[in-house]
Amino acid sequence: MTRRETLQLLAAATAATTANSTAYAAGGEADREARMKWWHEARFGMFIHWGLYSLIGRHEWVMENEAIPVAEYEQYAKRFKPKPNAARDWAKLAKAAGQKYMVMTTKHHEGFCHFDSKLTDYCATKQGPGRDLVKEYVEAARAEGLRVGFYYSLMDWHHPDGARCATDEAARQRFVAYIHGQIRELLTNYGKIDILWYDVSWPLNAKGWESEKMNAMVFDLQPGIIVNNRNGLPGDFNTPEQKIEASKGAWESCMTMNDSWGYQKTDDDWKTPKTVVKNLITCSRDTGNYLLNIGPKADGSIPEESVKIMTQVGKWMEKNGKSIYDTEVCQPRRSNYASFTRKGNTLYMHIWFWPGETAILGGFLTKVQSATLLASGKPVKFEQDRFRVRFTGLPERAPDDPVTTIAIVCEGEPKQDMDFVRKERPRG
Repeated sequence: MTRRETLQLLAAATAATTANSTAYAAGGEADREARMKWWHEARFGMFIHWGLYSLIGRHEWVMENEAIPVAEYEQYAKRFKPKPNAARDWAKLAKAAGQKYMVMTTKHHEGFCHFDSKLTDYCATKQGPGRDLVKEYVEAARAEGLRVGFYYSLMDWHHPDGARCATDEAARQRFVAYIHGQIRELLTNYGKIDILWYDVSWPLNAKGWESEKMNAMVFDLQPGIIVNNRNGLPGDFNTPEQKIEASKGAWESCMTMNDSWGYQKTDDDWKTPKTVVKNLITCSRDTGNYLLNIGPKADGSIPEESVKIMTQVGKWMEKNGKSIYDTEVCQPRRSNYASFTRKGNTLYMHIWFWPGETAILGGFLTKVQSATLLASGKPVKFEQDRFRVRFTGLPERAPDDPVTTIAIVCEGEPKQDMDFVRKERPRG
């Protein structure tokens, strides 16, 4: 493509973005509840960090942290030749794990595009892969009935204006047109897209990125889409990273399974299936989502340890997913060996340190009607007084791995008050 043709395409994208400047206000905010409904019900999604850094195997920030020159790093694009339709294995694993949506890096900070872009030759169709990797991903996710999300990094270490735009207005205009143009390509060429997941707005702010116009274009192209908060605007949901932090609005905690987002050969600090399940429960308790990452190898295959972890989580979700999906804010929170989720008048007590034949829930004020082991449906005996509920006759060892869940049906919304116990329980 000639420079003139590229500039014409960028000018057209900028003009279209300007024309749609009111779309976000008109079509984004008013129907947020409807757009977000499926996402709130889903609770659990798969993040996929995949790029040229997967070929190097030394962290997804290797280009920046090792100060690799652009010309040197570009050579990896020619060597990047993943196996066909690797995304099918990702989607099958996500479905088996009980995840309801996927979010893939269409362009990470390194600037390499997995999609067919007319705005650059630094993309999968014109480099080593020789095909559209985003298209393969979209088709794989849809084949498994999963919602489709696109991650897109605003920061770009490869583009010549990627850093220059902070101090050079002409460079900013060129770079913003490029970014808007690529987002337009992503949201035009692959059918219905459910999530746009921006990342790293350095070195500009929302004004510099023209983020209002950006979101207006996004909602004009994809009226039912939801967007996160990383282009300098509030967006539809917040994105705490590597931590679980509930907020007043919608939120999604994104985490790695080890310590790296992209494939790193020597990173063996893997979370256990129990930790993953506990994190998922914690997110669900406060009506947040859990976006758990895999970092495929350069050929697209999933690291063996990730497969083992996700498979075990999936076995648990198959029997206990009812306690995770579409949950409501849960007020009972205090236990030395359990955590909680709620759906209506049913409280789910997730026991991660098994106490033996008796489990006790202190300060529980709501009358219990019945209790069962969620995975098996077996009834659980219980005794209740003013200060506690005792679940008795339980197996000596935990019946379910890695977490056993008791479903407690109450006559009203479950409530716990430990201050009442401290003040009123007889001490004599």
